[in-house]
Formats: sequence, C-alpha cells, structure tokens
Amino acid sequence: MAPMRKSAVVGAIAVVLLSAQPAGPETQARRFLELLSRNDAAGAAALLDAGMKARLPLEKLQQVWGGLVAQAGAFKQFGEARTEAGDTADTVVITCEFEKLKLDARIPVTKTGLVSGLNIGLHIEYTPPAYVNASSFREREVVVGKGEWALHGTVTIPNGSGLFPALVLVHGSGSYDRDYTIGPNKLFRDIAWGVASRGVASIRYNKRSYEHAAQFANLTSYTVNEESIDDAVLAAELLRSMPEINPKKVFVLGHSLGATLAPRIGKADPTIAGLILAGGTAHFLLDVIVPQMIHNFTLNGPMSRANERAVEKMKQQVALAESADLKPDTAPKELPLGIAASYWLDLRAYHPTEAARELRMPMLILQGERDYQVTLDDWALWKKALGERKDVEFKLYPKLSHIFVEGEGPSFDAEYARPGHVAQAVVEDVAVFAKK
Repeated sequence: MAPMRKSAVVGAIAVVLLSAQPAGPETQARRFLELLSRNDAAGAAALLDAGMKARLPLEKLQQVWGGLVAQAGAFKQFGEARTEAGDTADTVVITCEFEKLKLDARIPVTKTGLVSGLNIGLHIEYTPPAYVNASSFREREVVVGKGEWALHGTVTIPNGSGLFPALVLVHGSGSYDRDYTIGPNKLFRDIAWGVASRGVASIRYNKRSYEHAAQFANLTSYTVNEESIDDAVLAAELLRSMPEINPKKVFVLGHSLGATLAPRIGKADPTIAGLILAGGTAHFLLDVIVPQMIHNFTLNGPMSRANERAVEKMKQQVALAESADLKPDTAPKELPLGIAASYWLDLRAYHPTEAARELRMPMLILQGERDYQVTLDDWALWKKALGERKDVEFKLYPKLSHIFVEGEGPSFDAEYARPGHVAQAVVEDVAVFAKK
C-alpha cells in the first residue's frame, strides 16, 4: 500500500479535531429541547452540566415537557432563536409553539457545549403604544458588567446628534428580563421607546436572577446589593462612557423595589443626576407583604380556610424576619418568600425616606392612585419627608395601577395579566424631568 501523503495526514487530523469540537450553542439548545419533546429525558440529561444534573435530576426532567403540554396544549413546532453571547456561557432563546400558547425557552449553553440552565416564560408579541415613534430612535445590544454576573441589555438612543440625557431602568422584586415583562406587558420597553421618542436615551438589562437564574438561586447569602444596586451602578457607568450620552445627565428610574432602593443607588453613585421613584414603598418591605395578600384574598368576599392558613403562615415568617431571633444562618424556608436571612437583615437597617432626605439630587416621585401594593399611605410618607424640597416633584395618577397601566376599580394581581401599556402621561412626565 502506498504511504499516506503528509497533506492527507494533516487533513485527517483536522477532521478528527473538528469533530471533537462541541456543537454551537443554538444547535445544542435545540437538540436539548427536541429530546425533551420526544420524551427522551435520558438523552436530554446527557447534555446537562453537573450543576444542572444536581438541580434537575432525571425524575424531575421527565416531568418538564409533560407539565408544559398540560398548560399550553399539544406541541406544534420550534420557532425562531436568538443567542446572547457570554463569557462562560451563551444563552439561546428559542420560541416553542404549542396549541394554546407560545413560550420562550431560555437555555444557557457553556463553552464546552453543555446546558447549564432552563427558564421558560410566555412569548410576547409586542405592539408599541401609540405614543412611540419607532423611526425616531435606534437600539444596540450591550453587556452590563463583566465575568460571571455579566448581564445582557439594550441601549435605546434618540436619532440625531448631541448629548442626550439617559435613564437607567431598575426592576422591582422578582426575576425579570430587560423589558420587565409582566404577563403580556413590557413595562421597560414601553418606557424606553416612549422617552426615546421624546429625546431621552435609556438602558435596560436582564436582572441577575433572570439571566443567571441557577447561580443566583444557589446563593446562600445575598442582599439587594447583589440583586439590584450593584448592577444599576454599573449600568450608569456604561451610559456615561457612551459618546451619545451626556455624562452629567444620567438618571435612575426605579420601579417598585427599584424605586424603594433608588436612594441607596444614589448614595452608591453620587454622580447620578437624579432619581425617579415609580411606585416605591416608603415602608420596610416586610410590612407590606401580608396586607397585599389579604387584599387579593378578600376581593370577592371572606377568605377561604386555605387562604387564612397562608396568611397566618406568612405572618409567622414575617414576625421571625423582624425579630431579634433572625440570624444569618436562619433557613430561608422559615422566612418570607423563601429569601435568605442576609437579605432581610440588610433591609431592616434601611429606611427609604431617611436615605432620600440625605441626598442632594433632584427627584421625581410617581404614584398610581389605584396601586394596592404601594398605597397612598406611602405617597403621604414620601410627601412628608420630601414635600418641602424644591428639587423634588410629585405626580399622582388617579387611574393607574402599580404597573402604571390604566384601569378602573380596585386593582389586584390578576389585572397584570391583561395587555396594556405604561400610560403616556407617565412617559411624558419622565421625559420632561430628564430633559430639564
């Protein structure tokens, strides 16, 4: 047999090396979902990294697809996909079409080709509100921060030249994407596109608990610094580095918990130009949990026995979180919402109105009169603390709920599942404040 030529040997080695490379992230993510859709949980499990195998053992993985079909109807097809590049993993978002619903599967894939997470949410077909002029601005993808907690985001910039004022958009409590998707609503996309149509730039980004869901869930000790504050400061720094942005006109707009924490963000970054507090409680967060539960449980009459038990259990957990018995090693399962003791210990020392009084920066405080989560009692506390300051403005909207969407009658949780948009008046007031 004739000896193999050197070029043939090199070619053979190249083929072997190429075949050893992991498949691309989208290919692996699609393969993982396809195996699940064929009820091949063992095959899907073979694509998981060690951390995911521990969090999602085979018996639980076998239930994932069945649970989706039970809620969304028969599976029809996989749709479009997009990939968000990262340092340690690339996250692939794939649309999955079922008989009743479209869902988005968010799947991080490590650089070695293993699936390191799975987050499934409702796919939203977004229609911009009438107050948006889509031809008046442009957007680009950015990354907030570096390393294991880097977050994907979007900067929205008005067309034209000049240095624009800009907003850092900070979410409320919970796990949210950059658009702040709540039910069929995208609050931060409404605001970003609305203010951009009026000459104000913004940055919105995924929360850590959304983009890095598995890693964040495994933290045994964390505070609102890791949840929100640190990333808001990094986002403000990123905005100030951009040539289109006026570095002296970068504001923070926080909603709900983001609004309550805005004074802490302002203290952490004194170069912030001002704060916009949208629906932020002036109370200690633990003080509002039980009243919110009771509000929802009693809208249609007296509470059921099951609801009474749920309220009583929450009262006990709140009492522990507020007591001297709370220790750093208190188990999260004994505490409200299953959140670590370190979180509540940190917040117990934080008083929003006192923190706001210490800041020498302008503020705009927004409140929906129909808001049952943050009530007119909070509104009164903010006015009592800051009402005499000439650099603080207050705006009250009679028909708006906690998410600043218009409605009628008492507000309640299920209202957030109705499609709507952030009210135009809010967007205009925010834009005017930022452009002053």
